[in-house]
Amino acid sequence: MRVTLYSREDCHLCHQVQADLEALQPEYPHLLVVIDIDSSPILQRQYGEQIPVIEIGSLIMKAPITQAELRKALAMASAQDRPRDDPATDVIGQPINNRVASTATPKQINTGDRWTRSDSFTYWFSRHYLAVLNFIVALFVALPFVAPILLKAGYQAPAAVIYRIYGATCHQLSYRSFFLFGEQPVYPRSAAGVVGLLTFQQATGIDEGNSASDIIAARIFTGNPAIGYKVAICERDIAIYGAILLFGLLYALTGRRIPALPWYLWLLIGLVPIGLDGFSQLFSQPPFNFIPYRESSPFLRVFTGFLFGFTTAWFGYPVIEQSMRDTQEMMEAKRQKTLATPVAAVETEPAD
Repeated sequence: MRVTLYSREDCHLCHQVQADLEALQPEYPHLLVVIDIDSSPILQRQYGEQIPVIEIGSLIMKAPITQAELRKALAMASAQDRPRDDPATDVIGQPINNRVASTATPKQINTGDRWTRSDSFTYWFSRHYLAVLNFIVALFVALPFVAPILLKAGYQAPAAVIYRIYGATCHQLSYRSFFLFGEQPVYPRSAAGVVGLLTFQQATGIDEGNSASDIIAARIFTGNPAIGYKVAICERDIAIYGAILLFGLLYALTGRRIPALPWYLWLLIGLVPIGLDGFSQLFSQPPFNFIPYRESSPFLRVFTGFLFGFTTAWFGYPVIEQSMRDTQEMMEAKRQKTLATPVAAVETEPAD
């Protein structure tokens, strides 16, 4: 039977509980593991105002703890752990009277407290999740820019792979996308009303209409040496994921101390603008035609996308941080338990 005592050196009550447990060894054999909470800031936060704390199986006891209460808890745990078909054996199947002092670590004795590879990954991810997420988002934002670079260099096959992959996440309409290595960074529809720029139809000769064939032509067009090459996701998506990455980097630089954005501000600043811009455009064009026709401009797509991405990360990352802190504390406590040294075990002579 395993008993874990969370303690510290200058805790008189902790020393008294440890002495009481040692006094109860002959009556209730157990493996006592003492963990110094000062060995970990996480354990200090979790147990600093509560020690001594005792764990006996699923039972948790907090100060003040008397010897009578310890005897009762040990009796209950001993009754639960003892195999029903052999009341004279202990939790690992050895006769109680014949069991000698064990030199095994808690990890070897209690398989439920083993530190596994899954535990190691969970503990590592809870500490480094932000770096992982920032890397993933950065990669997701960077690859669409690699596609036009590859086309410019003449590598059409790998560029086509990137366009195909991102085609599953974005409409890739050329008149709503950025272009690299051309005369203009964007070629909007004439309905967008952008002054001083060639429209998509003027630059490419492809009709800007809303028929299926026109939309497919605008989607598959990737550019040419004259007007440049298309980034693999649209202007709004670039702004959304770029803003998420920006907040993620700021969050890391500030030590993850930025409090979460209130949900109503996320709704007001993040969702409402992008909803108005996107849905008013959607419902004004075929097949809906609910409201007068409009085409959003590149500026509005980038602006509303940025607001949505930045506020979503601001709202979500601090929530994830709290969850990761809770996970880290839980895994740190388990790690301390599995690495702790047993300080007392049953030491009885073999029966005659």
